[in-house]
Amino acid sequence: MTLRTRTLAWSTGLTGVLVVVLTISAGVGAESIPPATVAKVLLSADPLPLSFDAPRTSRIIVLDIRLPRIALAAFVGVALASAGTVMQGFFRNPMADPSIIGVSSGAAVGAVATIVLPFAFPFGLELQGAAFVTAVLTAFGVYLVATQGGHTPTATLLLAGVAVQTFLGAVISLLLLHSGQSIRRVVYWLMGHLGGTTWAEVRVIAVALPPLFLVLLFYARDLNVLLLGEEEAHGLGIEVERTKRILLAVSSVVTAAAVAVTGVIGFVGLIVPHGMRLLVGPDHRILLPTSALAGASFLVATDTLARSGPAEIPVGIVTAALGAPFFLYLLRSREVTEL
Repeated sequence: MTLRTRTLAWSTGLTGVLVVVLTISAGVGAESIPPATVAKVLLSADPLPLSFDAPRTSRIIVLDIRLPRIALAAFVGVALASAGTVMQGFFRNPMADPSIIGVSSGAAVGAVATIVLPFAFPFGLELQGAAFVTAVLTAFGVYLVATQGGHTPTATLLLAGVAVQTFLGAVISLLLLHSGQSIRRVVYWLMGHLGGTTWAEVRVIAVALPPLFLVLLFYARDLNVLLLGEEEAHGLGIEVERTKRILLAVSSVVTAAAVAVTGVIGFVGLIVPHGMRLLVGPDHRILLPTSALAGASFLVATDTLARSGPAEIPVGIVTAALGAPFFLYLLRSREVTEL
């Protein structure tokens, strides 16, 4: 079976899984809606030309209340899983995740500062805008610190990311000490959440994510070559430093966009690429699209669990509760190997 055929087969299957998960998720909540009714509502939504009879209440619940949240979960899942896949390949480290160079910590500083501090950020930035800007600035700062003479060693970049994360963690702790009545809102954001999602937020990430993902997909072959080592990659005609800059920049922006709208959601970018690598192999030309689709299904499913109990809990708690034991299982079964 050729690579294109395998990619198409896996992508089609995972798309089917995503559709099923979306349909089930849209029916789960305080008002339970049968999957058949959900399907009728979705198939008759604009701009589809189909028309099915469905209760008006069900249409409002599905299209206006639940679907924005589900769509955002899917997009964020795509973003975190694809960025995690690239980071693991970039660093040739199975422990790498989208926040490894401090993007999540940077976003957290911007968000927490917006909530806690009395002054307004310049340019009228709200919480999400401030989180995105500080996340991107953090990634750029880590890159500058690790770059010497136009060369950016991945080991230095990794260590710089760890150092910056530690420093920003201290800043967040200091802000928490002075958060006062805002501490509940701060903690809720830091745990990762999808509550209160609007279509406006979905539209922003829906416009920004696809072109960025296509750039990562375009460099999937180069990422495969980088796994051989930088010298070998250069010998095979890859512009190593340019490729590293593009992969790092795009992955950081993708992660920043996701974290800015949902808060810190862990383990999606760590677990999903591992799981898909076991199923489809290490070739990023198939691993990247399949991980993106699996990440969407995973986050939609975990968010459904987060809001299906008697009281809604932040989805970041659910992803950590499910992801950590699974990762420990992979370690015990020796499925986590060097890339």
